[in-house]
Amino acid sequence: MAMRAVTFDRQLALDSACPDPVLAENECLVRVHLAGICSTDLQIVKGYMGFTGILGHEFVGTVEEGPDTWKGKRVVGEINCVCRTCHMCTAGLSNHCPNRTVIGIDGRNGCFADRLAIPAANLHEVPENLHDEQAVFAEPLAAAFQVLSQCHIDSRMQVALVGPGRLGLLVAQVLHEQGCRLRVYGRNQDKLQRCEKKGIQATHVDDIREFGAYDVVVDCSGSPSGLRLSLSLVRPRGTLVLKSTYADTAIFEKPRRDAALDSRPDSPAAPQNSDSAEATVNLALAVINEITIVGSRCGPFPEAIHALSRESVEVRSLITRTFPLDQALDAFTAAADRRHVKVLLKM
Repeated sequence: MAMRAVTFDRQLALDSACPDPVLAENECLVRVHLAGICSTDLQIVKGYMGFTGILGHEFVGTVEEGPDTWKGKRVVGEINCVCRTCHMCTAGLSNHCPNRTVIGIDGRNGCFADRLAIPAANLHEVPENLHDEQAVFAEPLAAAFQVLSQCHIDSRMQVALVGPGRLGLLVAQVLHEQGCRLRVYGRNQDKLQRCEKKGIQATHVDDIREFGAYDVVVDCSGSPSGLRLSLSLVRPRGTLVLKSTYADTAIFEKPRRDAALDSRPDSPAAPQNSDSAEATVNLALAVINEITIVGSRCGPFPEAIHALSRESVEVRSLITRTFPLDQALDAFTAAADRRHVKVLLKM
């Protein structure tokens, strides 16, 4: 059989006659209902990871083939397909398996298609009370919960989040649930207002006064200027959590002789508002202030599904457009438009 699929091989395309997935041992064939376009997908079409194949990794669907225990179940799935035998897997760090493939990102076809092949071990059943429009957020919400797995947050702490975009709005809700003194910084007034409506304090970046004041800063900006800003907000011996990926990895510059000036909140080296084609980030401030930098990626699905089920994290209002799969190229154009938050593909 053939199926429709969104493919990338130097350019984005909709293939209406893509071969159906061939299942390996212990894999399931999932009929995809909904899939979400995220910032990583947009970075891939700019060259991130050098990926070719079917895009997409956020999905909800129904198992059509595979082990009997999974047939007919509505599911979401983890994106790292691992060997389960290497030193990382046996140490409980399977997301870092050196032999892994990653759905729609690295070495394995993704979910922007009618059907998807995925290991049964990666699947999580969706509770009956969850609508597809909620369940499709399980993967990015799990990534948001990973911040709590890696960094202690409590009610006494001053926490900032930079970049209230697709992922940032989820991370902000997760952090807000911890009762910390949270403030979100961004440029888009609509997204800042979304935070305020949820009881989360939000401020435009042009109005920042609290440089060097935060115990923890989470960078979800996806831009060098956002990363520079995040670095400037962390207090000495504080923690910077990085949630962004970049197509251009050459964003760091060598320290200057006057780099120590950057540690002053009123320094002229404070973050600027715009990113140029050669935008860079000076990490001298991380050394001077002894900042802990934490990379943060995939996270725990059970916590995400539970939060969606009890609606402690609200996601439906984040959906700003839904396109049929046949209009996938238009969907990517919309997803790249900063006026949108979450754009979905409906199969």
